[in-house]
Amino acid sequence: MKKYDLLTPEGTRDLLFEECLARRDVEKRIKELFSHFGYSEVVTPGLEFFDAFNGSTRNFQTENLYKTFDSKGRIIVMRPDSTIPIARLVSTRLKDAILPLRLYYNQRIYENNALLKGRSDETVQAGIELIGGENSKRADYEVLCTAVEALAMFDKDNFRLELGHIGYFKELVTKLDADDNAREEIRILISTKNYPALVDLLDSFGDNEVTRALKQLPRLFGGAEVFEKAASIYTDEKINAILSELKEEYERLSSLGYEGKISVDLGIVSHTDYYTGIVFKGYLSEVGKYVLKGGRYDTLLGEYGFDNPAVGFGVNVDGITRHLEKIGDHYSLKTPDAVVYGEKGHVVEAIAYARNLARDGKTVENSLFDTLDETKVYAVSKGIKKVITVGEDVKEIDV
Repeated sequence: MKKYDLLTPEGTRDLLFEECLARRDVEKRIKELFSHFGYSEVVTPGLEFFDAFNGSTRNFQTENLYKTFDSKGRIIVMRPDSTIPIARLVSTRLKDAILPLRLYYNQRIYENNALLKGRSDETVQAGIELIGGENSKRADYEVLCTAVEALAMFDKDNFRLELGHIGYFKELVTKLDADDNAREEIRILISTKNYPALVDLLDSFGDNEVTRALKQLPRLFGGAEVFEKAASIYTDEKINAILSELKEEYERLSSLGYEGKISVDLGIVSHTDYYTGIVFKGYLSEVGKYVLKGGRYDTLLGEYGFDNPAVGFGVNVDGITRHLEKIGDHYSLKTPDAVVYGEKGHVVEAIAYARNLARDGKTVENSLFDTLDETKVYAVSKGIKKVITVGEDVKEIDV
């Protein structure tokens, strides 16, 4: 039987020194952005009951979940999403809080993406959830502007935010005489922009206004011209209202100095069923897939008995870190200011001296060598310029 004790599971990887520095810096900058906009941090368990992700609008594909059992035989999953656990948290522990609630998180999510090349099953995700409030449009603008700021913070010249509205797809697909499995297959084909397969599938439902409109969804992306094109393909009162709402948000966001960075994509049809309104994805130039995803979800909290509108987004911290590495943002470990060497009989005093230097903000190492000469050789090999000896007195030696 093959042993895997020297490998990490597929979809995971170890991080070494500079990689850890890069990730922590990205996390720090994102968390500062969120907190400066009045968001407070919450943390949810890495393990959740399977039932949390198996509701009417929480229908995650079971094959994509990492599952196990607790001591009572109940199915447990490793958290594949942060919004749903936060909805549970808000509906139980924060149900009496003053609204609106501004929450942010920074935690790992886990999803089995076995069919994806170069997959990452463990991802650090940071994000915000804006819950409640009298005016949903104001909340949309706040979250969208925060999303743009999060992207621009890491590369102000090479980011893009794509806006869509899940209602456009949902309105069209409900008019199609199709079961849930067929609708899900249509959604997947639109999401992956697999136009030939989409056409073949929709042809089986006949040639009508709805199938013709759905066939065009993967191609309905670009600038302001998308709205006119979409209206010309299919229109009714609900569709017109959806396009009007999205157009207003597109124009208002572009007017804030983001023109050229904002585009429209009516083909954003996320597998996450809890979205009810505007949806969006954010991209950085050196990452092949989106690094930010979010939208409005006005019915999710109602499933927990706390019926309130909400909107939010999540940022792929690891994706942003890869982008920074590719554009040349390199992180280096800090070289210690000194190595502290304890002479014979003064080892504990040397450690105490090193502790005091550390408390004063210095970066120091405690020597584990038996002789001063060995300590000097080690310091030179690490690029450390100074050795401090602690004995009857303290001496500083340049090396």
